[in-house]
Amino acid sequence: MDEPIVFAELSGIHKRFGGVAALSDVSVDIEAGTVHAFVGENGAGKSTLGKVLSGTYTPDGGTIRVRGELHSFSSPHDAIEAGIATIQQEIALVPGRTVIENVFLGREPSTLGLVRTRRLRAEFQELIERTGFDLPPDALVRDLRIADQQKVEILRAIARDASLIILDEPTAALTPDETASLMAVIASLKREGVTIVYVSHFLDEVLAVSDNITILRNGRLVRTVPARSETKASLIHGMLGREVSDEFATRPEPGADRGTVLRASGITTGTGVKNVSLEVREGEILGIAGLVGAGRSELLRGLFGADPLASGEVSVRGRAVRLTGPGSAIAAGIALISEDRKADGLLLRRSLKENISLVVLRQLSRLGFVSRRRERRHVVKSLEELDIRPAIPEREVGLFSGGNQQKALFAKWLAREPQVLLVDEPTRGVDIGAKFAIYEILSDWVAQGRSMVVVSSEVEELLGLADRILVMRQGSIVAEFPREDATQENIMAAAFGATAAAEKG
Repeated sequence: MDEPIVFAELSGIHKRFGGVAALSDVSVDIEAGTVHAFVGENGAGKSTLGKVLSGTYTPDGGTIRVRGELHSFSSPHDAIEAGIATIQQEIALVPGRTVIENVFLGREPSTLGLVRTRRLRAEFQELIERTGFDLPPDALVRDLRIADQQKVEILRAIARDASLIILDEPTAALTPDETASLMAVIASLKREGVTIVYVSHFLDEVLAVSDNITILRNGRLVRTVPARSETKASLIHGMLGREVSDEFATRPEPGADRGTVLRASGITTGTGVKNVSLEVREGEILGIAGLVGAGRSELLRGLFGADPLASGEVSVRGRAVRLTGPGSAIAAGIALISEDRKADGLLLRRSLKENISLVVLRQLSRLGFVSRRRERRHVVKSLEELDIRPAIPEREVGLFSGGNQQKALFAKWLAREPQVLLVDEPTRGVDIGAKFAIYEILSDWVAQGRSMVVVSSEVEELLGLADRILVMRQGSIVAEFPREDATQENIMAAAFGATAAAEKG
C-alpha cells in the first residue's frame, strides 16, 4: 500500500491571546486528497488551528510546511498563494455584486485594464461544469440562499487554484437539505483531489464525511486518528475528557396544581402568527416545534413585544400585560433569548462585563451612577455560575467562542430573574460540551419554579427538555403532546400535517 502524501504539516504550533493559551504544542499532518476534521469544544482551539493554517493568525511558535516546503504565513493572501483557501462561517462576499464578479474578484482576466468578459464567462462555465453547481452568473449574491452563497465561496476558492479548502462550521446556518447538498459537494471536490479541512461541532456530520479526525481539548492535541476508528461517544469522551451518561437532566414533571405563570390568548401578529393561545405553568418548560416558516420565532417575538400584536391578550401571573414593545415585556417579567445572538442578543464589540450587566444597570447603580465594584462582583459571579471561559470580564464578547457567547446571553437575561424566559434555538452554533452546560442551566433555572418556552429545530432537544410540546404549522398551533406522548414521529407528522393526529383537540 502506498504511503499517504502529506499536503500540510503543522508542527509544535503555539498560539496565545494575551495571557490565554489557545494552542499549545499542536502537531497535525493533513493528507492530500482527504477530508480532515478538527473537533473540540468551543474554545478548544479547533477554529484557531484552522486560522493558523489559513494565515489569519500567525503562530507564536511552531512551523507550517505545505507540500514539504516551509512557510510563514502573515496573512490569508500568503496562504492563498500556497494553495490554501478558507470559507468562514460568516460569509465573506460582496452582497451587491453578482455571482460571477464575486468568484473572480481581484483575478478577472483582463487586457490593458479591461475585463475580458467572454473569457470570464467561459472560465465561469468551466467551473460550473466541474462542480455541478447550478448558479446563475448574473444573480446578486445578496439574493442567494446561504447554501448558494457558500457555493460561490467554493467556486472562488477553486478559481484561485486552491488545493486545500478550510470549511469552518459550514453547516451552522444550513437546512438539512442544504447540508446534504454540501456533503455531496465535498465528496465531489475530494474526488478531484482537493484536500478539505472540516471544522465542525456536528459530530454526526464529521463521522460521515471525514477520513481523519483531530481532537483538541483546552488548546492541546488529544489524538489524530482515522474516522472509521471513532464513534460519537468516543469523540465526546475525547473532547470533554469524561463520559457523558445523559445529555438532559431529569426533572420532576410540574404538577397540575402549580399556578399559571404566562397565559396568552388569541395571539395574532402581522408576521404570520394566527390566533395562538397557550399557558405555561410554574416549573414547566413548554416546547414549540414546527418546520422552518411555521411561525415559531414570530410567536416568541410577539410575546416579547418585539413584533406588534394585531390582536390577543397576554398576562403574567394573572396580571394583564400591555405589550407596547420589549420594554413593557421586560418590566412584566418576560425575557427573550433570540435565535440570532449576534444580531439581536449581544453587543459584539463591547466587553463581556458590559453585555452581562446591560439589563441590570439600575440594580447596580446608586444615585444614577453604576457602582463598578458591584458590577464586577455581579459579572464575576455570572462567569463562575455559567462557566464562561476564559473568565476575562473586559474582553470583547465577539472574541469568545460561540458556546461562551451563548452562555453570556443567558447570563445577561437570567440576571433579570424573569418570571418566564422565551428561548429561541438555545444551542444553535454551540458544541456538544456547551450544549450539556446549557441544558443544565435551563433545567436548574426551571427547577426553581420559574417558567420557560423553548423553540428548537432539533426535535430530540425538545423531547429531552420539554414537559409539553406544541407543534406549529402555518402560523397556528396544530397539536399538543404531553411528555409521555411526545415522539419524533408524531411531532413531525403534525408539523407536516400528515395525519389526523396532527389536528389539535
